[in-house]
Amino acid sequence: MHRTCLLALAGGACAAAHAADPADAAEQPTLDTVEVIDSSQAQRRFDSAASYSSVSVDGFTAPTPLVHLSELLEGQAGVVAQDRGNYAQDLQIAVRGFGTRSTFGVRGVRILVDGIPATMPDGQGQAATAHLPSAAQIDVLRGPLAQLYGNAAGGVVQVTTRDPRPGGAAQAGMAMGSYGQRLLDASLDFGSERLGGLVDLSHFQIDGWRAHSAARRTHFNGKLVARPDGQTRITALLNLYDQPLAQDPLGLTQDQMHGDPRQTASVAAAFNTRKAVGQNQLGVVLEQQLNATDSVQLRAYGGMRQLTQYLSFSGAAANSAGGVVDLDRSYYGVGATWTRSMRLASGLPLTWTAGVEAHRMSEHRQGFVNEQGRMGAPRRNERDRAGNTDLYAQVDTWLSARWRAIAGLRASQVRVQVDDRHIAAANPDDSGSRTWRHTSPMLGLVWSATDAWNLYANVGRGFETPTLSEMAYSLGNTGPNYGLSAARSTQWEVGAKWRGTRQQLELAWFDTRSRGEIVPVETVNGRSIFQNVDNVRRRGLELAWRATWGAWSPRASYTYLDAYFGHAYTGAGGVAVAAGNQLPGTARHAAQLALDYAPAPAGASEAR
Repeated sequence: MHRTCLLALAGGACAAAHAADPADAAEQPTLDTVEVIDSSQAQRRFDSAASYSSVSVDGFTAPTPLVHLSELLEGQAGVVAQDRGNYAQDLQIAVRGFGTRSTFGVRGVRILVDGIPATMPDGQGQAATAHLPSAAQIDVLRGPLAQLYGNAAGGVVQVTTRDPRPGGAAQAGMAMGSYGQRLLDASLDFGSERLGGLVDLSHFQIDGWRAHSAARRTHFNGKLVARPDGQTRITALLNLYDQPLAQDPLGLTQDQMHGDPRQTASVAAAFNTRKAVGQNQLGVVLEQQLNATDSVQLRAYGGMRQLTQYLSFSGAAANSAGGVVDLDRSYYGVGATWTRSMRLASGLPLTWTAGVEAHRMSEHRQGFVNEQGRMGAPRRNERDRAGNTDLYAQVDTWLSARWRAIAGLRASQVRVQVDDRHIAAANPDDSGSRTWRHTSPMLGLVWSATDAWNLYANVGRGFETPTLSEMAYSLGNTGPNYGLSAARSTQWEVGAKWRGTRQQLELAWFDTRSRGEIVPVETVNGRSIFQNVDNVRRRGLELAWRATWGAWSPRASYTYLDAYFGHAYTGAGGVAVAAGNQLPGTARHAAQLALDYAPAPAGASEAR
């Protein structure tokens, strides 16, 4: 059975799988296993009390080269995924206005790859390490239900690698484009249904549209699936990522943009701004059906990440952190989920899930003077640590043949610690730590007005801690900003889903109010210093429609987002930000209309 199940899931198990059909109260005879990819998942999405969407991926027939996650997320209501055209900065992914403050990497949105976090315990995430040519689907969860994923879960994006093809297969592909873009990919499937594997290797390179924007990377993704019996599934995942070069052309002023949008800032060449990244990760997932009602899932993973980045200044001052960042990180995590699916005395289904997760990260962060693109004298040397431990529980039940309820609770503790090892007269000991605790409740209700119409509402609370990078600097250059608080939000939404024979329509209205929003207060030499601001509001409307008419599949989406500061405050450079100002990076209106054409292969019969 295809195991991806993002909705109604607090920690990784398919908690809602057995609660989808209240009418089926009788015991059913045992049948042969049949792989169901779309219909059961579509039913769970339709019946869920959440705004949830899924994108199927086929690396061989995809109309885009599958270099960026933005290729697959574009057109998803409520989601903005921007390809910055800069491989040194990664994508910016925002869900309902969460994540827009990120100038590099992903913040405010939780990223999962095969159930393993690509978001670190402090909330900093990376999307580039997801291997898209071997992916099967991308799932996006928006709104209050996402809060059950813990820290920095303004939304959740999960990438799932496809299962190995029983009996074996092989494929290869090449994509070429302008400005030296090349993507080579080859995959091999082997084994059987009982024990099978998948290996996929790709290489990407580009000269870049702008000057000083070349990049190249090599990516390996492997998946091994063992089914020793009908009740057990063991999945091993290996991901190797090597990006030895990603030049950084930096940003342009408005005048520079109008004069020559392909130019680069002069300091980019002077300091040879660039980044090199390597990351290796191994994960194991065990799924065990204990009996007719109980199942458990155990997860463990670990990895290493090395990064060297040359910034656009020297950082030679004695109290500077340097103009070259050198980072050596190790991380690991474990999780356990117990799910029980049962029936009430009325015959209606009930599923409850309980679990625990622990994630740890330790990194050796050094800074050096940037001597015109060469590593110079040391300016920073510290050991940073971040970790979180979470407990969660969730209940999902049908109250009647037409009413369904879901409730969840997650208790989280996040701790960050800095051990300063570069101590001098001009650079005193900046060691310290900070701990945040938060409980995130969530409640949702669905009314199935008809077999084709579902109405739902839900409410929840969440939080987002500052990342180690956001805490790194403080006003007056007096060390890390340990006084920075976690942002806390309350979300609610109401929505409707309609499904016809060949069409589907989804509508949602959402409203979020945040306290302690993390925003910049100053920028010095390209480094941002952050503060907390109260009364930030994000509200809006999402509309999505799709249809299937033979080989043609039209789809359309529209998002209205009103994200603004409710109170005035003093921002970067001492500039007054008036109440009512929009959150930077948010678009009030976003719309897309697309038409897909996929003719059936010659001689293929209609699926039944």
